[in-house]
Amino acid sequence: MNTDELQRIRAEYDREVRRDARPDAAGARVERVGAVVRQTVPGPGWNGVLWSDLDGATADAEIASQVAYFAGRGADDFEWKLYGHDRPADLGARLRAAGFVPEPSETVMVGRVEELAALPVEPPEGITLRTVTDEAGVDLMMEVHAGAFGTHRPRIRHLMLTLLREEPETIAAVVAMAGDTPVSAARMEMRPGCSFAGLWGGGTLPQWRGRGIYRLLVAHRARIAAERGIRHLNVDASEDSRPILERLGFAVLGTTVPYVWQAGGSGPGAA
Repeated sequence: MNTDELQRIRAEYDREVRRDARPDAAGARVERVGAVVRQTVPGPGWNGVLWSDLDGATADAEIASQVAYFAGRGADDFEWKLYGHDRPADLGARLRAAGFVPEPSETVMVGRVEELAALPVEPPEGITLRTVTDEAGVDLMMEVHAGAFGTHRPRIRHLMLTLLREEPETIAAVVAMAGDTPVSAARMEMRPGCSFAGLWGGGTLPQWRGRGIYRLLVAHRARIAAERGIRHLNVDASEDSRPILERLGFAVLGTTVPYVWQAGGSGPGAA
């Protein structure tokens, strides 16, 4: 992709995925309040700021307003998803001053569905794919996540079970199995009317890496996206995933850093 095409795609991404975002689950609400688009969820789920259009004169007041809003709802935490091209240029420093804590930076990458769906891949010997349709499948995914990332993710489990139950057309999840053992897993989220589908949670157990399973799961999800008429896949890539995705044909749109505010945390933004 050349520079002009990437700029056009980034503008589409900002508009469809961020500014005009749809809720990521039944029960969630996305609303635009002034210069901010935020999502709120009752109970477990992702609360946070998806998009903003701020400047040096408005940023601090808007940050304080969002902290007050989420704290007033009794949220334990919420995330301000900051992108490298967001304004003002020092928005990250302003968020830190308000008590937000940055998590590791990720690279926003995008690939053409048509090209990714055509990747010539075959499952490695002994590997089969299991489509996730129920709680047993979700639990297999959580087992992989615990082994691949060393963390337990109850919010993701809740999100997946909610989507499978209430909006199954918006999610495609898959587990790579070696016999009866889950060794890799990933999901794709698709919102109605959006030309982007997000790839999330791709993880492989350490002893199974380097065998082409990650590539297989990307191509598998791309083929599903192609059947739905989706044009682009987007990924918030870690440093481990970025080189693999680049070899598959993904291009870099920019960077994103999750800034997390926690109730009771230190700093001016603590509640």
